[in-house]
Amino acid sequence: MSESTNGWISAAEFHRAPGVADWRVTGIAGPQAVFTATSLAHAAGLVAPIVAAAERFGIRPDVDLRPEGVVVRIPNRNWDGIPAAAGQFAAAVSQAAAELGLTPDPSRVQSVGIYVAQHSGTDARPFFRAALGYDDLGDTDAVDPLRCGPGLAFNPIAGDVPARGRTHFDVFVPADQAQARVEAALAAGGRLADDSYAPAWWSLASPDNHGVDIAGWTDTAD
Repeated sequence: MSESTNGWISAAEFHRAPGVADWRVTGIAGPQAVFTATSLAHAAGLVAPIVAAAERFGIRPDVDLRPEGVVVRIPNRNWDGIPAAAGQFAAAVSQAAAELGLTPDPSRVQSVGIYVAQHSGTDARPFFRAALGYDDLGDTDAVDPLRCGPGLAFNPIAGDVPARGRTHFDVFVPADQAQARVEAALAAGGRLADDSYAPAWWSLASPDNHGVDIAGWTDTAD
């Protein structure tokens, strides 16, 4: 994937842009940054600069405003990748945040997905899409139309058994935060189920064997 060929860039290309040190790339949430604030009014001061930068660079961001701060995302709406202008937009937002005294906190960046494991002869996506009011995303996923809820991925499992669901959570975190998140989960009673794909992702199990994958690969993909 290359900016020079199709107007989209990879996570690695995004991170090479100047002024994006506050940002990380996680799952279909795309590049995102968390800026902490002292109040809702303090956080709200960043909204107008975000809108101005979005119009200037042709970016369609999601903005989550809370008293604790602002979360800004450049969502991957169709699996094409990251818009080529995302780096310029991100740098402009970070500069505005710094001028307002908002503090970047990359350790709080994450996105959560639910991996719905299904029998190879079953298509569970229509059911979940209808039950949750989601839209299709690509050939195998589903997404909240407003991107508030977790994304869903539907894939067959190896050695699958009919009528046996084996759903687990995918937690996408910055690559530089993944190991610490894994260690925290293990210290909290989790079990390491598979680390053969680390550092791309680790498969963990809760004390009663609910699955959670901690993934940092989307932050470094090229």
